[in-house]
Amino acid sequence: MSGGVDEAMPAAEPAPVCATCGAGPAAGETATARLTWSRGIENGREVWTCAACSRRHLRSIEGKLDPTWW
Repeated sequence: MSGGVDEAMPAAEPAPVCATCGAGPAAGETATARLTWSRGIENGREVWTCAACSRRHLRSIEGKLDPTWW
């Protein structure tokens, strides 16, 4: 008996998918991907970029930052 406390497990978030190459994390690596991949908001929606694509396109990513970042 739970004593009136709702012990329902929260719904698992879907695994991220790289917006550049379409890759997903390896099985069981979703939590790690959320820490090592880049997350952004484009047109009001969340987008993810895998570590490999982030490294490959770093200069392009930096070029899109507002000058106030520098």
